[in-house]
Amino acid sequence: MKRLLATTALLAVAVNAQAADLATQAPYQKAPVALVYDWTGFYLGVNAGLGVGRNNQTLTFPGFPSFEQTYLSPFGALGGVQAGYNWQTRTMFGHLVLGVEADIQGAGLRDDRTCLLLCRTGVLDTSGRFDQQMDWFGTVRGRVGFARGTVLRYFTGGYAYGGVKTSVTESILGVPSGTFTTNETRGGWTVGSGVEAALGGNWTAKIEYLHVNLGNKANSFTLGGFPQTLDTEIRQNIYRVGLNYRIGGNAGYAPLVTANWAGLYLGGNYGSATARNRSSLTVLGTTELFNLAPDGKIGGVQAGYNWQAANWVFGLEADFQGSTQKDNRTCIANCQGLNGSYANYEAKLPWFGTVRGRLGYSVGSTLLYATGGYAYGNIKTNIDSAFLNGPVTSRFSETKGGWTIGAGIETPASLFSFFGPNWTSKSEYLYVDLGSTSGIIADPGGPAVSTTNVTQHIFRSGLNYHFNSPVVAKY
Repeated sequence: MKRLLATTALLAVAVNAQAADLATQAPYQKAPVALVYDWTGFYLGVNAGLGVGRNNQTLTFPGFPSFEQTYLSPFGALGGVQAGYNWQTRTMFGHLVLGVEADIQGAGLRDDRTCLLLCRTGVLDTSGRFDQQMDWFGTVRGRVGFARGTVLRYFTGGYAYGGVKTSVTESILGVPSGTFTTNETRGGWTVGSGVEAALGGNWTAKIEYLHVNLGNKANSFTLGGFPQTLDTEIRQNIYRVGLNYRIGGNAGYAPLVTANWAGLYLGGNYGSATARNRSSLTVLGTTELFNLAPDGKIGGVQAGYNWQAANWVFGLEADFQGSTQKDNRTCIANCQGLNGSYANYEAKLPWFGTVRGRLGYSVGSTLLYATGGYAYGNIKTNIDSAFLNGPVTSRFSETKGGWTIGAGIETPASLFSFFGPNWTSKSEYLYVDLGSTSGIIADPGGPAVSTTNVTQHIFRSGLNYHFNSPVVAKY
């Protein structure tokens, strides 16, 4: 919950900014005054995106013994439909919009890579192979936000449910022990935030983040004569874009003027990031496969320059971020503690940055854009381990380069009526891939190699100051 509150903190600033005194406007206008855009009414829509799980799981195997803990991270595409109703009312702070929305999603979220319990193959195969899937889910949520003309920024939360299937297939010293499977529909809660903007006529577009919590599950079972317990948290992060058709409402709406996005801008941002780092540890003839999942708050600054041709906007942007991302719950190699073998991980990504191109299309004073380019960041991994002999602490730090791709929405923001038309607010999603990093653990029981592929999913909101005073239609 702390991570989600941090994700939307800056978005709240943008909401308050856009809810400020609407009577204060830019010192010049190139468009006639428009009627207030009314968000009240029913709507139907479709959405598409992706999801990434951060499902901490512990397999307790007293008879072996093993007490390994890592993250299962189902990942994949999703898509679905939504329907809802909005009520808009005028308050002393601006146009308040209250709503309800329900959606149902088909999903291809899966993690079938994780392999623990030594994960030795061949004649002496000893392994526990995990497969977790989420094929569908849905939510029923409330929405509350403030509208500034054709832009609605909102928070959302409510009930979530979905189908989760988890299986563990084991072999002990070359003898298959069987498979344990649990398949159930689970209920829980969800909370998130988003931005929705009018495109013209009855159509609106949105970008949205949801954190879905379907609770914790403990399963006891016996395979190969060994009683054991699997404890799993079910957590999913959802990033999606959507298109809504409003029934009635402002059917005749057309953007009055295209904003002037050309020129230099500077700004700041704040949000959250979740990593899905495919990792492995090779030691004493075994290779365990698992996920490291550092997550936390991010914040930083950005600078960019835009060129514009009619509604099309071309730009370059660079940003630099500090991060609190951390995973200190992963423990593998049996994780027996005293007088046994273990590898206890602490993974961090303290800072990163990007240099990206942007390609967008301005619908009135709303810019819809895609972005991508170069990414770089610092990766820190600390491992406390023991393999047959005494404990060893290994520390690895490496700065890696890679790539990033994403999309976002940028709209005008009148910050407390003071900075006028120079200010815009944005919300965006970025996927970052920093490639692979590895380190050698010099343990008296034998050298070990730890390898990690570093990827992360980012959702952030920001404020930009434009030095050219963008033209904004008056509402």
